[in-house]
Amino acid sequence: MAQEVVEGFKFEQRHGKERVRVARVWKTPEGRHFVVEWRVGITLFSDCVNSYLRDDNSDIVATDTMKNTVYAKAKECSDILSVEEFAILLAKHFVSFYKKVTGAIVNIVEKPWERVIVDGQPHQHGFTLGSEKHTTEAIVQKSGSLQLTSGLEGLSVLKTTQSGFENFIRDKYTALPDTRERMLATEVTALWRYSYESLYNLPQKPLYFTDKYLEVKKVLVDTFFGPPNRGVYSPSVQNTLYLMAKATLNRFPDIAYVHLKMPNLHFLPVNISNKDGPIVKFEDDVYLPTDEPHGSIEASLSRLWSKL
Repeated sequence: MAQEVVEGFKFEQRHGKERVRVARVWKTPEGRHFVVEWRVGITLFSDCVNSYLRDDNSDIVATDTMKNTVYAKAKECSDILSVEEFAILLAKHFVSFYKKVTGAIVNIVEKPWERVIVDGQPHQHGFTLGSEKHTTEAIVQKSGSLQLTSGLEGLSVLKTTQSGFENFIRDKYTALPDTRERMLATEVTALWRYSYESLYNLPQKPLYFTDKYLEVKKVLVDTFFGPPNRGVYSPSVQNTLYLMAKATLNRFPDIAYVHLKMPNLHFLPVNISNKDGPIVKFEDDVYLPTDEPHGSIEASLSRLWSKL
């Protein structure tokens, strides 16, 4: 955000519109429908200091106008497009259409509507709501420079074995025992930033970023679980997180940066005892699922040449 000196003070400002909800349906001549639902946030950087200092709103893009622009631009998209493409389209509009706007940030969360299967066949116009959400952020400057980030929220994964945690720091407050056998569950939040730095060198393949989202999600999931017949041992959430981020960078050369957040959602072995000892011997097959308190683990990984 640009900083100015105003009446002897340092001054920064931005304005925008949040939580604009829009759904877009595309219909093929054969009767097959496609639907997306997006929650859009817009932030504009603009030369509108006069609106703060005096009775002059002539340089402001009204936030109601931003909201209406979302619906108008969605209508103009005659072809199916990715959430990243729509974010770039919106940001590009604001910096090119308005003289006073120098930069725009567009954040979008896509709701996971998935085509339903009925009698073994994909339904023409029926959808059910999935779990994890596809996110994106496009930052566009009037010069055409671009910073594009994609991500996912709410990817819940669990494995019932092949996880442990041992040889950690012990002191007088430590009660947790070492283990090489535990359940591992988390809800992954991931962000990855593309290496494209300009509006003019983006991939031209239709739905490129939608395909990339699905591919990144597959790499994250496959790395977490390991091979289907034997899995992969996790000595800590930290190690698994690092391997997931590393696998993403190794697999996709146009991704420069990965950030993962993976809370450790504990499944605690049930142990019911009285003064005479255990009432039932559960043998590591009955657990108490918990979501709080939970361990908080997050980290970022980027390429050495990255500016991030």
